[in-house]
Amino acid sequence: MKEDLMALEPKEVFKYFSQILEIPRPSKKEGKIRDYLLNWGNTRGLETFRDEIGNVIIRKNATKGYENKPWVCLQGHMDMVCEKNNDKVFDFEKDSIEAYIDNGWVKAKGTTLGADCGIGVAMILAILDSDDIEHGNIEALFTVDEETGLTGANALGEDTLKSRILINLDSEDEGELFIGCAGGKDTLGKIPYQKEASPEGIGLKICVSGLKGGHSGDDINKGLACANKVLNRILWTINKEVDYALSSFEGGNLRNAIAREAKAVLVATEKDSEEIIRMVEQYNKEICFEFRSTEPNMSVKIEKVEKPKEVIDSMTQEDLLNVLYAIPHGVLAMSREIPNFVETSTNLASVKMIDDCFVIATSQRSSVETAKEAACDRNEACFLLVGADVSHGDGYPGWTPNPDSKILKIASESYERLFNKKPIVRAIHAGLECGLIGEKYKGMDMISFGPTLRGVHSPDEKLEIKTVEMCYKHTLDILKHI
Repeated sequence: MKEDLMALEPKEVFKYFSQILEIPRPSKKEGKIRDYLLNWGNTRGLETFRDEIGNVIIRKNATKGYENKPWVCLQGHMDMVCEKNNDKVFDFEKDSIEAYIDNGWVKAKGTTLGADCGIGVAMILAILDSDDIEHGNIEALFTVDEETGLTGANALGEDTLKSRILINLDSEDEGELFIGCAGGKDTLGKIPYQKEASPEGIGLKICVSGLKGGHSGDDINKGLACANKVLNRILWTINKEVDYALSSFEGGNLRNAIAREAKAVLVATEKDSEEIIRMVEQYNKEICFEFRSTEPNMSVKIEKVEKPKEVIDSMTQEDLLNVLYAIPHGVLAMSREIPNFVETSTNLASVKMIDDCFVIATSQRSSVETAKEAACDRNEACFLLVGADVSHGDGYPGWTPNPDSKILKIASESYERLFNKKPIVRAIHAGLECGLIGEKYKGMDMISFGPTLRGVHSPDEKLEIKTVEMCYKHTLDILKHI
């Protein structure tokens, strides 16, 4: 694996990317990658330090002749989304990512690849390590916990950075320059349940699997199925026709990923169980046809299992099925100003059973602050109708586009000069740390770009090899011409 990656161009970038893949770095557990970065900077004699929250900053002086250029911050995050297929045995806190090359892409075996934002970090290290790149004074900012809370950017000190130009290397479409992003906020609903002894009957397990999943911001408008929605839809439909007792319902994992898998266990009489099996098999045909173009590998399966000892009380069962059906998922509004741009969305991210409660996590995004709050309030209203306890996260601000940005002009001219075509300039529905950094550093001139990634936040994540070299050349040319 490592030898194959290190043979790719640009070699200096893929050398560091292969090293990063060997370092476990889940969100909120970035200790190993942080130690790697601190040691890396110190052994090269670069000004290197960590702040109170755990972000790492590394500074490199300008090359000869560029001493009067303004300070520039190159920025990426240390952590990665940790998602895997159910049949994959893997410990994200201990194991190295098993990467391989497939037809022009770097992929991982059964897990997320972590190119988000590992490839950005690798490019920054390659620049810092080089002796022949022309640039002004550079400081690299590597933040913690971007994926689950933007914690590092949120806690960044207002006097930490010297730069007033920032290049974020955490975007996923080569040839596109991002100058704005959506803000986001989470809403959590907790529904307590009572345990009851299982009635007489047969245990049945229903599983939804094979979905693509993906980024809850960038992929929310692609017509993908949400496993939680699919599973609840069939349970709700069966509940109208046949009596059963629900023992468990769990699906999805991370707030910023569309749920790929979900499962439920229920108990029904022998006669009713046969009808349920028939209904699920029929539903599998119908739902697979419904999503045939966007979810070709989706599957809804049912099997008889050992009867669970306990089920949840019938009132909570009704409340759960109703609220999961009522809570929206997907695009809520498209922009009225920017063609084909998602303004507001919500993601039914996960359903988990914790401490005798169903914990339902949703994530809302919008480039309009009031619309973001309204989306959160809408979900809160749904939860309140079934008596759930509701809480909201702190959220994070969006990044308002500045079409007159100087760094945008430099980056656009650079791209056209290098590749003889104009880049696409747009905002992104996903959240970027630029919003929070811009809040702390008023007037910070910012831009975001990166090589092409697909299937981000899912085990289908892949990195297009040829775009890494394009993105790296673009970054170097920007630094030369600032």
